[in-house]
Amino acid sequence: MGPFHDWVYMVAAIGGLTAVTVLTRASFFLLPAGVELPERVERALRYAPACALAAIIAPGVLTRQGEVAIGWGNHQMWALLAAALVFARTRSMLAMMTVGMGLFTVLRLTVG
Repeated sequence: MGPFHDWVYMVAAIGGLTAVTVLTRASFFLLPAGVELPERVERALRYAPACALAAIIAPGVLTRQGEVAIGWGNHQMWALLAAALVFARTRSMLAMMTVGMGLFTVLRLTVG
């Protein structure tokens, strides 16, 4: 493709993504006040931020150069698991970060 086609594709992609983002985010404000979401949908939407965060973090932690990297040598994976366990037990963000980064640093410096 030439430079013109690349430019058209980029503008179309930006326009499309903008439209989708505005419509999905604004839909809650554009609906009439009398419209209520079912309780099941509202309950499911509470998990959206955690799911989005997992979708962002998981590929960075569980892959290396496009290949799945689940194993003993994946220090980030072990640090993430330890941090998740600490958070599930204590609900302390500071403890989670301390344990996760501490374990990652120890593994990276000692195990190699």
